[in-house]
Amino acid sequence: MEALIVVDMQRDFMPGGALPVPEGDRIIPKVNEYIKTFKEKGALIIATRDWHPPNHMSFKEYGGIWPPHCIQNTEGAEFVVKLPEDAIIISKADKPDKEAYSGFQDTNLAELLRERGIKKVYICGVATEYCVKATALDALREGFEVYLLKDAIKGIKKEDEEDALKELEEEGAKIIIP
Repeated sequence: MEALIVVDMQRDFMPGGALPVPEGDRIIPKVNEYIKTFKEKGALIIATRDWHPPNHMSFKEYGGIWPPHCIQNTEGAEFVVKLPEDAIIISKADKPDKEAYSGFQDTNLAELLRERGIKKVYICGVATEYCVKATALDALREGFEVYLLKDAIKGIKKEDEEDALKELEEEGAKIIIP
């Protein structure tokens, strides 16, 4: 059994959002295509999201490095892709004093995948060098086969994105270039 993990495809991470990934919106059609394809194959569809309280520690005014973004129940936290009704939503960094880049950090994602017999995870979304990388590394540490959908991920800086992909390959992830 396989799962597609859609990482942080939220309004605040798109151009015009509070913390945009440059040209992040360009992968929306490709991510939607993968969601449809994986759903048709009977794969589990999972979407991770930043789900910050307004006083989250990652925000500059609370000592962090980021502007406020993906605040719970705001437009900025909304998904920009077409998720099926039965998609599983994994909220991360949802407590004021806990940071989380990975969809596995302080969530039940690993248990959820194991309960459903998932062995392989395919990952897409933003940003490659932050939440995509952290989610992929944790998936590897948890013993899953990891495949990155290269045409459906987007980073902030080209060289950081390339470094992240190289590190992920060295750790055992497979990069799929359609």
